[in-house]
Amino acid sequence: MTTAITLTDTRELDHRTADGVEVSLLWHADSDFLSVVVSDTRAGEAFELVLDDREDALDVFHHPYAYAAYRGLDFGHAERDDELVAA
Repeated sequence: MTTAITLTDTRELDHRTADGVEVSLLWHADSDFLSVVVSDTRAGEAFELVLDDREDALDVFHHPYAYAAYRGLDFGHAERDDELVAA
C-alpha cells in the first residue's frame, strides 16, 4: 500500500500573470519558509526559488528571473539551431 502525502499548509500570498508567465509567492507554513514559483506557459518552463531569511520576498517575487540567474539556474535557452544563418 502506498501513502500519498499532500502539503495542505501552503498558502499563496501573492500572484501575478503577464504574457503567459505566472508568478506566485508561497508560504509553506508546515516548514515556515517562503518560495517563489514561476511558470512560463509559452516556453514550457517552470522553476521555484526557495528564499532564505536574508532575502526580500517581494523583491524576489517582482524579479524572479534576476534571482534565478544569480543562482545559476539555466532557463530560456531553447534550441535554436534552425534559426542560425551563415554569414
